[in-house]
Amino acid sequence: MAIWVCGEALIDKISSGGQLREIPGGGPANTAHALARLAIKNEFIGGLSSDAYGQMMREQFIAAGVGLRFTPTHDLPTCTANVTIAADGSASYHFIIDGTATFAYDENSLPPINRDEVDALYFGTLAAIVEPGASVLFEWMKGAVGKVPIIFDPNIRPTVVGDRERYQASVARFLEIADVVKASSEDIAWLYPEIDEFEVAESWLAHGVQLVVITRGEKGLVGITADHVIEVPGIEVDVVDTVGAGDTVGAILAEGIVTHGLERALAAELSHILHRAVQASAITCSRQGAQPPYKKEL
Repeated sequence: MAIWVCGEALIDKISSGGQLREIPGGGPANTAHALARLAIKNEFIGGLSSDAYGQMMREQFIAAGVGLRFTPTHDLPTCTANVTIAADGSASYHFIIDGTATFAYDENSLPPINRDEVDALYFGTLAAIVEPGASVLFEWMKGAVGKVPIIFDPNIRPTVVGDRERYQASVARFLEIADVVKASSEDIAWLYPEIDEFEVAESWLAHGVQLVVITRGEKGLVGITADHVIEVPGIEVDVVDTVGAGDTVGAILAEGIVTHGLERALAAELSHILHRAVQASAITCSRQGAQPPYKKEL
């Protein structure tokens, strides 16, 4: 049982309380770490720099138990994100992307997709919009359609790409191959400001997506399939910050899919998976930085 997590690993430079901390981050990287803490075997597919940041992230991946068989090292700098934490714990981001190792995807370094090697693909955040890597990954992931479930997290970053139509086109492209989509209410509101989030979810299902999970911060989340709408309230917690909370939800969804199989995960086990996701997300919010729970904590 293994999950391949595709996307970026970068450095979050977090400003809070007059202090600056440099912490490994990136939505997909956070999800890979969360899966490792859930004792789910996974491989991270992305680029790491030969610089000090890249070496630090490689060491942390290895220490956490995240596989790096498909993670090449490039003599390019690491992508960084300047993160500001607001009084309510929410985070805003400003990224330095161009010419970094983080998005240097090459079809020659991507492994063949074989059911003997992988049980699900998890993909998203900036890797879905930053070109030319996004197109390289899309063409590669098309080879997974019908073989393994594909979980897509658009994790919208308007500060990187403010062109709403371009973002809509990018999301629509990956909807064509995705089985599961996780998005926040904020993602959907920015992408489609005139459309209710349930209408958006229904349109995604019409594209062929089998499950849409909408995260709603302290209000919990909702899972929507062709047959079910399951709403799970949030868990009250003293929020330190929300960094990595959505990435933790993604890890729990991936865990549920590979543990129970896609069919059961979308039906008999869906309520359990969503409740587990809310619990895990709450624990992450109670900690500084992206620090998801271990399996024994759930």
